[in-house]
Amino acid sequence: MPVMYRCPPTPPRAPTMPRLRHALLAAVALPLAVRAQRPRVAAPPVAPPATSAAPVIVPAFEDPRIHDVVAAISASRIERDIRTLVGFGTRHTMSDTLSSTRGIGAARRWIFAEFRKISADCGGCLEVRYVSDVVKANPQTRIREDVQVVNVVAIQRGATEPGRYVLLSGDIDSRVTDVLNATADAPGANDNASGIAAILEAARVLTRHRADASIVYAALAGEEQGLFGGEIVARAAKAEGWRLDAVINNDMIGNIRGITGNVSNLTARVFAPGLPATTSAAELRRILTTGGELDTPSRQLARYIARVADTYCPNLSVEIIYRLDRYGRGGHHTPFFNEGAPAVRLMETHEDYTRQHQDLRTVDGVAYGDVLEGVDFAYAARVTGLDAATLLSLAMAPAPPDSVTIRGAVQPSTTLRWRASPAADLAGYRVYWRKPTDARWTRSRWVGNVTDVTLPNVIIDDHFFGVAAVDREGHESLVAFPR
Repeated sequence: MPVMYRCPPTPPRAPTMPRLRHALLAAVALPLAVRAQRPRVAAPPVAPPATSAAPVIVPAFEDPRIHDVVAAISASRIERDIRTLVGFGTRHTMSDTLSSTRGIGAARRWIFAEFRKISADCGGCLEVRYVSDVVKANPQTRIREDVQVVNVVAIQRGATEPGRYVLLSGDIDSRVTDVLNATADAPGANDNASGIAAILEAARVLTRHRADASIVYAALAGEEQGLFGGEIVARAAKAEGWRLDAVINNDMIGNIRGITGNVSNLTARVFAPGLPATTSAAELRRILTTGGELDTPSRQLARYIARVADTYCPNLSVEIIYRLDRYGRGGHHTPFFNEGAPAVRLMETHEDYTRQHQDLRTVDGVAYGDVLEGVDFAYAARVTGLDAATLLSLAMAPAPPDSVTIRGAVQPSTTLRWRASPAADLAGYRVYWRKPTDARWTRSRWVGNVTDVTLPNVIIDDHFFGVAAVDREGHESLVAFPR
């Protein structure tokens, strides 16, 4: 059993002077301690220090209304319009203009009437007109006698910036193997009744919405004879002072089966040109020194279309091709591009050359001709949805930033500056950059409503840069490349 040891008690000792002093201090402190235990009235709460900056709210690019626009596109209406256009027999530029049932005259009057119906449904929101000119005969061209090339143009005026435009085009005319044959049946179901059906359907849906900028729906003639209709409208737009932010030319958007046997309805191509022939020598020297041939306005438009597809068209991706058009081919975006507008061709990915520019015939079991059987109406509707989403997104957005400059040579950071946007609903700007090997923008930063920004530790030599203007609802302009 363990033994417990206790210390013996310490005998009492007389108090010494230090102990006496401690006792006296304790006696004095006791009443103070008692008083300290009495209830106290709580002091009023102290408010936290006010913050100087409100939380940053970054507008989102995605708009539910544009999802609704894409969903409203009707494949059945597109099919109806293509069938109607095919029913005119031929729409050759030199074909009959007096008949009410056959030829390009009947076709353009029907298109004009359709735009008038659409305008009536939106309370007269479209200005519908013919834009035409005479193309003189020239034995060196595809025009062998004087002809009046007539385009149908419908304009949906913008609410706040009616002088700024985005334009969607398609081609009225059709052809067979001999480009001068104006009498043979040339159904042109895919080339390019599909493009005309797209602009009509886009107008039906987009006229339910009001945008800041004006939207133009252009049915152009004379494409197969030499892009004459586009040249006429591009000249008229320049003469009237249109500020064209974007031109999207729909030329063949209905075929999904390629000549090589590939079949796909999940992609579309955007042909995006680089430098126009009118580029000045001084501009060429600048580009050779600092770059920019991959960042022309048309190529920024192509990147924008690809982003819209990613956002609003989950079953359609965009392939950007850095070229004016296909080899040896042409399209009606070219005249607008030559006038300095951002302009691209949007079309199917897979082409079947047995269905383009062909007499109607069957040879060795192969059926030739641009007939209805070669059009996938659901796919055409999908591409039309991309058209409409892009047009509305751009028309609701501010104009691209002006006078963007860049500095950063032999510096660890890059600085961009630009002129303030006059847009009343401007929220601010987003700065973009990417590696030179990247086709699309890969990095960005919201910088707010400022006119300059420095990106620390982002080397100017290793990246390409751009700036976009953004409104309070998140609608974003094309990216402006610094000059």
